[in-house]
Amino acid sequence: MTDLMSPQSPQTPQSPQWWKKPDVKKTFILWIICTAVIGYVGVEFHVRNIVAPASENMSSIISLIRIFTWAAAPVAGLVTAMCIAVLTSGRHYGDNPPAEAGHEIRNSARTSAVWIVVSGLLCLFALIGGLIVLQQDNEAVLDSKAIQVNVVGQQWVWNFDYSNGARSEDLYLPVNQPVVFHITSKDVKHSFWIVQMGVKMDANPGYTTETAVTPNKIGVFDVRCAELCGLLHAYMQTKVHVVSQSDYDAWLTAHAAMEAGA
Repeated sequence: MTDLMSPQSPQTPQSPQWWKKPDVKKTFILWIICTAVIGYVGVEFHVRNIVAPASENMSSIISLIRIFTWAAAPVAGLVTAMCIAVLTSGRHYGDNPPAEAGHEIRNSARTSAVWIVVSGLLCLFALIGGLIVLQQDNEAVLDSKAIQVNVVGQQWVWNFDYSNGARSEDLYLPVNQPVVFHITSKDVKHSFWIVQMGVKMDANPGYTTETAVTPNKIGVFDVRCAELCGLLHAYMQTKVHVVSQSDYDAWLTAHAAMEAGA
């Protein structure tokens, strides 16, 4: 009888699980929206500001940028969603935290483990994707049928030497034929950059570096120096003329004869 008459202690209402709370739901919805917006806008911004590709190398680079942008979008979207959720939440005044702050997950071992694993997988994905593209470039350098061109940079001009003795300050290449560049410098460090073909390789004095490309579009494209190399660095640029095989052969023969008669 005494137990029945004794007052019962009030039960504390059980709070809903943290993923059911309004601010968490709000952040999750914003995360989905921000991820889609950042992914789409990021890809469109990058691709629209990249020159039209003139080789498979450049097409691969553009595809890689698309993939990497979408892979990074969820991370950027989560950070953006949390910022928006915090900035649009009601203000709280006082020395004590608000009642809804009891579901902090920063001390959750499970959440930290998930964040580390996901971040690690994204980094591994980026590393493997980049290595695949680099491997394709390295295989092109070993092509025995490739045209060999020596590239020499010096302040502030590019010189191109061909296997039959031809030489020029404008680069001439045949379409749909692999080309291997052997790149060096006579003075300071330069960087050989064919913009529309996705080729960029340092030109170091005393050393020869190699890179390869297969032009797949006839036209005139840009060659620039991508390494600050002195006062007239911005003017160290020329053109690459991609022509048909017959036009290339005729140009090569004519310039070899000019060099032989010089």
